[in-house]
Amino acid sequence: MSANTKPKFSHLPLSTSGPIECAVSGTVLLNTPYFNRGSAHSAEERREFNLTGLLPTSIQTLEQQVDRAYEQYTSRQDDLAKNTFLTSLKEQNLVLYFRLLQDHMKEMFSVVYTPTEGDAIQNFSRLFRRPEGCFLNINDIDRVSHDLAQWGKPEDIDYIVVSDGEEILGIGDQGAGGILISVAKLVLTTLCAGIHPNRTLPVVLDCGTNNEKLLNDDLYLGLRQKRERGEKYDKFVDEFVKSARKLFPRAYIHFEDFGLTNARRILDHYRPEVPCFNDDVQGTGCVTLAAIMAGLHVTKQKLQDTKMVIFGAGTAGVGIADQVRDAVATEKGISKGEAAKQIWLIDKPGLLTTKTERDNGQEVYAKDASEWDGKETSLLSVIKEIKPNVLIGTSTVPKAFTEQIVKAMAKGTDRPVILPLSNPTRLHEAVPADILKWTEGRALVATGSPFDPVKGPWGPDGAEVEIEVAECNNSVVFPGIGLGAVLSRAAKVTDKMLVAAVRGVAALSPALKDDTAPLLPGVEDVRAVSVRVAREVILAAVEDGVATESDIPTGEDNLDEWIREQMWDPVYRPLQRVEPAGASRAAKAELKVVGSLEKVQDKVARE
Repeated sequence: MSANTKPKFSHLPLSTSGPIECAVSGTVLLNTPYFNRGSAHSAEERREFNLTGLLPTSIQTLEQQVDRAYEQYTSRQDDLAKNTFLTSLKEQNLVLYFRLLQDHMKEMFSVVYTPTEGDAIQNFSRLFRRPEGCFLNINDIDRVSHDLAQWGKPEDIDYIVVSDGEEILGIGDQGAGGILISVAKLVLTTLCAGIHPNRTLPVVLDCGTNNEKLLNDDLYLGLRQKRERGEKYDKFVDEFVKSARKLFPRAYIHFEDFGLTNARRILDHYRPEVPCFNDDVQGTGCVTLAAIMAGLHVTKQKLQDTKMVIFGAGTAGVGIADQVRDAVATEKGISKGEAAKQIWLIDKPGLLTTKTERDNGQEVYAKDASEWDGKETSLLSVIKEIKPNVLIGTSTVPKAFTEQIVKAMAKGTDRPVILPLSNPTRLHEAVPADILKWTEGRALVATGSPFDPVKGPWGPDGAEVEIEVAECNNSVVFPGIGLGAVLSRAAKVTDKMLVAAVRGVAALSPALKDDTAPLLPGVEDVRAVSVRVAREVILAAVEDGVATESDIPTGEDNLDEWIREQMWDPVYRPLQRVEPAGASRAAKAELKVVGSLEKVQDKVARE
């Protein structure tokens, strides 16, 4: 393509080619994170936008800025301080922030997300400097629409992440600190899938907290009351969803870290009518299913023949069960209820049966108690009885997968797929080194946290081999699903779209070419993975009749180019001066700037 030839899809509203229109100058420009490029502003930009005298004389490249930022990052004394430094950088220069993360993805991923983001959330009220996102108050339901309306016009917001802060990253109820998980998830959508960072909205639903430490902390910034339940809570959530849909009808809603009793219930209620997604329920299930499918491909087994035991029947465990059930039902052409017969859930009381106390999400997996009369229902006993080929751990019970249990798996099937997924690392059901040792290198393993490769005498004639262990990281799937839903403007997220996303990830498994390689692609490859996932999601949305965007390309190559053209990249595009009169809100630095709209009461009335 010649320098003067425009990309095929440069006319699209979300196109990332060509210059960026800018109607502000001077300090206003430098205080706008998506315009500011600090010392990298060219001589022409400094003159055109009245920046001379506001910046040091030397003009630097983005690469030089990244080097300096990395030096500053590494000088911080611990990961929490590094997390705070990165937050500050994001508030100043979005391109530099995301380019630094992109260039050091493997190193920094655990700092901007789990486990360090969990530490930041726990310390939210103590580290607080300036607010980010929308804080909604359950005692002020009448202002939900008003407060949301301040964040933009209907076309301004593409992606909303909302949390009520009840079940954060394995650290439990963090109340208003849940805003930071919404912020962190949106960082990942941009980093991994190119969602435009100035077109996102993090939200926390402050319903109080049952965390006594927070309630007794004089510095706690959230509602100082016990967490609301029941009708008032449901009305609050409903007011949020309805207001978000009315004010931002093109936006995709991502529910994050809601409590066990609410996560699935809320998703099931809104999913038939709203383009929404719950990463704890669906994202974990999708990435786990991708690992299972890759493992079964390596062992030349079919998904329809899966017999799976899940130890830990909470939100994540049931979410995984649901994704596997739906995929098996689709592949075999059977009902979901019939497919559920191939999945066994085990929790603290043992195997879930018709005599066990259970919630609605678990109901379909409950086994007929009469079939287990006189039989042990412990994890080991169930494995010996049914001889599964897949074992999943979401129990947070450390070392639950004992040598006896792992060897029972290996006795029942030649190459068991064993996935201890509990986080953080100290809560893993087993470590990969033990699983591989106990199965003589035959197990196919993926984990919920990163682990080093494992060496052992499992090659031909006892030769030493090194087996890389995949991390079941939701970030290889949920950003691509969101990207596909946003670009297709899907009216809802269907089962077919999720199964398509899973197949997109599984098709890129390194283990398909080398069985000592990881079952899943790593985060360093995630942008390419997100393109593939988005493509599959968009095609499924079109097939299901829920894609509302017009002129979506049909051929794979054209569709991939269409997707890439609309993915935000951390590069400095030229700034093009435009006059404020008639300029877009983005050009006037008004996106995500509360108070930049007409009087909010007038907007709510108009909407």
